[in-house]
Amino acid sequence: MTSFVTHLEGAIDGTILPADRIQTLHKDRPLWVRYDLAAVGRALTKEMLRDRPATMWRYRELLPVPFESQPVSLGEGQTPLLTCSRLAARYGLKDLWIKDESHLPTGSFKSRGLTMAITMAHHFGVRRVALPSAGNAGGAAAAYAARAGMEAYVFMPQDTPVVNIYECAQAGAKTFLVNGLITDCGRIVREGKQRLDWFDLSTLKEPYRIEGKKTMGLELAEQFEWDLPDVILYPTGGGTGLIGMWKAFQELATLGWLQGKTPKFPRMVSVQSTGCAPIATAFAAGSRFAEPFANAATIASGIRVPAAVGDFMILDAVRESGGTALTVEEARIREWMRLVASSEGIAICPETAACIGALEQLSSSGWIRPEERVVVFNTGAAQKYVEALACELPKLDITQPIDWDWLSEA
Repeated sequence: MTSFVTHLEGAIDGTILPADRIQTLHKDRPLWVRYDLAAVGRALTKEMLRDRPATMWRYRELLPVPFESQPVSLGEGQTPLLTCSRLAARYGLKDLWIKDESHLPTGSFKSRGLTMAITMAHHFGVRRVALPSAGNAGGAAAAYAARAGMEAYVFMPQDTPVVNIYECAQAGAKTFLVNGLITDCGRIVREGKQRLDWFDLSTLKEPYRIEGKKTMGLELAEQFEWDLPDVILYPTGGGTGLIGMWKAFQELATLGWLQGKTPKFPRMVSVQSTGCAPIATAFAAGSRFAEPFANAATIASGIRVPAAVGDFMILDAVRESGGTALTVEEARIREWMRLVASSEGIAICPETAACIGALEQLSSSGWIRPEERVVVFNTGAAQKYVEALACELPKLDITQPIDWDWLSEA
């Protein structure tokens, strides 16, 4: 393969595996993609990036796609990094930002991971893929599979947000609703591999979705001129985004691109709801592995993952960074969605609303200090969660005179 990839590595024990063929798991655990970073440093400088198109593919030397292969792309541009002064003032902060991933082609950060996973599957000759999804991953997989000319099967809990369901079917994926959780959908995908000869595209079941999500960290570093923030708050389901960013920061440090003789790394905050909190529970218990979370239920469908195959990778990253993992009140998620939209004009998804709850907790406790630079990731478009946006509105009867005093106070 003509890329800077040297090998794959078992995340659980460091076993080296070849990268010139399709790989899935090692000992039922995920794989890392490893690069010849010294060679990358000779071929690419951060200054060279300035003249490249503003897409995630500008970091091509740090990505696994062979140079002779064309990415399966829908135009994954850089996402905006928005300052939030009113929200910052509310929580006693001075330097608060939202990185808005809803601008990506399929409306969420899943575009980054699935463009990479589908590109590499296509490179290795895969013609049929399948995955479980409780939300945006299904729509992204369906769209990129269609772009690649692949057949896609998507299995979704029957209470998945309706827009996510419809977008899978609209993109031509064979979409099935399951009377269970995402783990039940995952079981169907596993059992069908031999019977229907599909490639399992589940979270972390192949090594390349992390590499796509890694570009969030690369892009954030570049947008801050290679000076990383103090804290990153990230909603955590399967955890590829958090894991990918932490990997990106380590690679940038090895390349010597980060500011300072001793680079500063962000404290990574893994955020979950009280309705589904296996990672936060394991963190509080001091465990490296998380127990499956019973009776998982949250309106933030993207973090309704009761058991993550990369649990130890998430917890390792959080602890290595000096970060934390915590839960927020499920009942307040809609409140935090409205707060951000009404104060900053940014329509955030329910998963990101959970991060606002974490911001409230951590700023009031002093864990986040007033002068620190904080970034919250908005992982998806609020418009894809019509169930979470639903609200009662006052009505006007045009057959009656308008009560202007009532109108002004409504």
